[in-house]
Parts: sequence; C-alpha cells; structure tokens
Amino acid sequence: MASRPVLTAALTALAPISWGTTYAVTTQFLPPDRPLFTGLMRALPAGLVLLALARVLPRGAWWWKATVLGALNIGAFFPLLFLSAYRLPGGMAAVVGSVGPLIVVGLSALLLGQRPTVRSVLTGAVAAFGVSLVVLKAAGALDPVGVLAALASTASMSTGTVLTKRWGRPDGVGPLALTGWQLTAGGLLIAPVALLVEGAPPALDGRAVGGYLYLALANTAIAYWLWFRGIGRLSATQVTLLGPLSPLTAAVVGWAALGQALTAVQVAGMALAFGATVFGQIGTRTPPVPVREVASRGNVVTQRRRRSWPKTSAPVVASRSPHGRAVPAGVPCTVPRPAGRRHTGSGRVVPGSESTG
Repeated sequence: MASRPVLTAALTALAPISWGTTYAVTTQFLPPDRPLFTGLMRALPAGLVLLALARVLPRGAWWWKATVLGALNIGAFFPLLFLSAYRLPGGMAAVVGSVGPLIVVGLSALLLGQRPTVRSVLTGAVAAFGVSLVVLKAAGALDPVGVLAALASTASMSTGTVLTKRWGRPDGVGPLALTGWQLTAGGLLIAPVALLVEGAPPALDGRAVGGYLYLALANTAIAYWLWFRGIGRLSATQVTLLGPLSPLTAAVVGWAALGQALTAVQVAGMALAFGATVFGQIGTRTPPVPVREVASRGNVVTQRRRRSWPKTSAPVVASRSPHGRAVPAGVPCTVPRPAGRRHTGSGRVVPGSESTG
C-alpha cells in the first residue's frame, strides 16, 4: 500500500519531464515565431483525441467548470508562457515559474483549507533557488511585460491545479475525460487569438508534422492525463513540487542533444532542485478529497451535505397500555382503563355497566 503514492508520484513526474523537451522540439522541428499556433496544435488535437477515447461530455455545472479549468491550465497558460519565454532573457521565465509551489501553498490554504507548513514553504523555496541556479544567466534589464506574463502564467496554472483538486471529478468520470474537456476548451480559446495575432497557419514539412504529433500526443495528451490523474491522488503541493523537473529536463536535454555546456553551479542547482522535489513527495499525507458530484436521474448534480440526525434505537417495551399501545420501560401507564359498557335493547351502548373481566 505504501508503494502506491510513490508510484503515483513517479508517473505524475513523467508529465513535467515530458514538458522539459518542449523547447528542444520547438527549436529543432517547428516553424519559428509561431507560439500561439504551437499552443493550439498542442491542445486542440490532443483534446479531441481524448474526447473520442473517453466518449463522455460534461453535464450540468461541469460545462462551465471545464471551461474555467481549460482556460486556466491551457488557454491562458500556453500563450502567457510563450510570451514570457520570448521576452525574458536567460531562462528568467523558468525561474518565475518555479515559484508555482509557493503560490499553490497559499491557494491551498484559501480554497482547500490546508494550512501551510514550514516544510512545504522551505521545500518550494529551495526548489525555486535550485532552478534559478540552473537556468538564470547574466542579462540586461528585464522586460516588464515579460515579467508580468511569467507571473500570470504561473498564477494561472497554480490556480487551475488547486481548483482541479477542489472540484474533483463527476462520479463515473475518469481523468481521461476530464483532461479531454480541458484541452478542448483551452484549444478553442487559443484558436481565435492565434488567428488574429499570427494569421493563417504556416506551411508544414515532414519534420514539423512529426514535431507537432509528438507535442500533441506524448507531450500534451499523455502528459496532461498523467498530471490531472496525479492531482486527483496527491496533494496539490506534492503535484506542483514536481514542476521544477521541467526546467531541469530542459537543461539535461540541451546538454545531451544540443551540445550546451553545464557549469558546476548549474549542476549544484540541479541537485538542489531535484532533492527538494523528492523531499516534497516523502512523508506528506495526502488528504482524501470528497466526491462533490454524483449522478442522479441521468444528470450530474451537486451533492448536498446531509444533516446527520442522531440515531435513536427502538424503545424497550415494558408493558402495554389498556389500548394495546406499547409503553416504554420507565414510563408509567397513566391512561385509565375504560369503563365497562352494556347494550340496551334499542341498540344504544350505555357506558359503566360492561364487565372488563
């Protein structure tokens, strides 16, 4: 039983590890300067594939909930992330993004009622410091728009993670369908923005098609399914503390595949961030999340909390009243016995003359 949380954390960690390959795939295989189109190609095809596999659509309140989660986790997160990456130098976007666990700790206290602990705050701070050592480089003045975009993307994803944990899933709906809802909603939100800002889609060659297929299937469909599956089984802080694995993976891929050098400071930062990530998964209790949605008469409705009335056991019968009613033990029988009755010749009943013997 103890190995299940470890296995869940390991499978969930595959999501940020996969996201760490996005930069290399984007720069080596995809058309340049098309971040919105790339975000659209990541989200919408993956969402449609998952919807076809799950064959479940939202019902009731989950139409707007899925839209909100899709906007936070996909629709707003992707464009803001790419905007910050283009405008900030030297991996600063990754440094800002690494403070996500600290944002989740605060939001969990507000929305989930989970009090922040010294352990979670220190772990998030150490992870952010380690990431900064890996990706931060000397640069000039920071672009205010890029900084705001990085903060907004981090806050968007962090809020989506906590709300996903708070709302849970409708009864009978698995993480596959929930992921498909969000990716489809997010992709539909990105589509008009990409068309207005970047214009018509670019011409694609074989390398670009292969790169988009990888991003849509492995990097998005499977990765986000594992991510939302992990949110349902781990605490929000545990899941977000796996986020630093993304920039660490990007650094390793850049060193191994792109010939980028790693300094001693970067290696030390990787050790710090990775150690904080592992430490954040050990010894953390995962609070159970109650199912807030139940199926009723074919519709998904919000489960109302029922008032728990005290259970009373049946009274012990000590005697019976003259009327045949049971009288609980300890309760005196105060009902007088009825007087006797007799019938007259005319059929009238005269009380007081019938024997009760």
